[in-house]
Amino acid sequence: MKKVGLMGCGAVAGYGHLPAIAQTDGLTLHAIFDPNEESLRRAQDKYQVKNAFLNENEFFECDLDAITITSPAPCHKQNVMNAAKHRLPVMCEKPLAMNAGEAIEMIAAMKAADVSLYTGFCYRFSPSALKIRDLVRNNAIGDIRSLRLVYNWDLHGKYVTDQDGNKTIQKRREGRMLEGGPMVDCGTHQIDLAHFWLNSEVDNFSAHGAWVDEYEAPDHVWLHMDHANGAHTMVEMSYSYHHTAKNPQKEFVYELIGSEGVIRYDAMAKSFIMENVNGHHDLGFHDVKSFDGMYAEWAKALQTGRSDLLTKAEDGMRVVDIARQATHQAIAKRNHQS
Repeated sequence: MKKVGLMGCGAVAGYGHLPAIAQTDGLTLHAIFDPNEESLRRAQDKYQVKNAFLNENEFFECDLDAITITSPAPCHKQNVMNAAKHRLPVMCEKPLAMNAGEAIEMIAAMKAADVSLYTGFCYRFSPSALKIRDLVRNNAIGDIRSLRLVYNWDLHGKYVTDQDGNKTIQKRREGRMLEGGPMVDCGTHQIDLAHFWLNSEVDNFSAHGAWVDEYEAPDHVWLHMDHANGAHTMVEMSYSYHHTAKNPQKEFVYELIGSEGVIRYDAMAKSFIMENVNGHHDLGFHDVKSFDGMYAEWAKALQTGRSDLLTKAEDGMRVVDIARQATHQAIAKRNHQS
């Protein structure tokens, strides 16, 4: 049983990482850390964690076997460097780092400590995403020529309304726009999936943006990526789709177009199908993400020292670099036009 410590008891940890660790065979939630006492005690009470720390040094000294990092992105570098100092393997939420320079330092420190560093891309572990990988590898739709990966939504809306009916800016959406916008945040999952499914590097890419709100980053982004194997991926991401609507809607679609068929996953329609030369195939729908699957794989990796499914830190760094550069491209084009 591996004793896991989690750093950062915020929203994503609460609905994803903490429950997954607590119920994964081979892992035990041994300790948690958060500098915010309210967040720390809430998580401690809910998951009955004996060891809960406001002090990072005390956390690292409490006999851990591995670390999960779900703290805010600006904290990731310090967290990982401390894990390297204590020779502890790490699963780190995306984005791995604030920039490529930080990521390179983090990866080098973990390699010097001879411990593993993975980026936590939970979309890979949806049974539907794993099924797509198997179908692509078995040439179920022939050679893949085109991917369309679309996630358009409101990020919980532009406003929140208090009990008196007053509207204020919704801070979660605002924070993610200030940190880089939809491509840097959720879009990294789609970029990672394209590489995961195709097993082919991105040779070049270009991006365009649209602005509904007046943040520096676009709130609606299109990213086009050319892969070394000749395939092309289009990622479309929006945080302004229905963001002021009374009844907001979402779009979440994967579409892979091959020489002998099409695979289509539609999260809103709860549909996952393949049409190929042999006819129609209902593939069985699953949710877009699986923290449970990711942690089950990490538990195996901690025992065996390897994984073919988890996102290696170097790949996680490249994914975020593409997302950030794409966003900067879109901003530069807008500035040039103005």
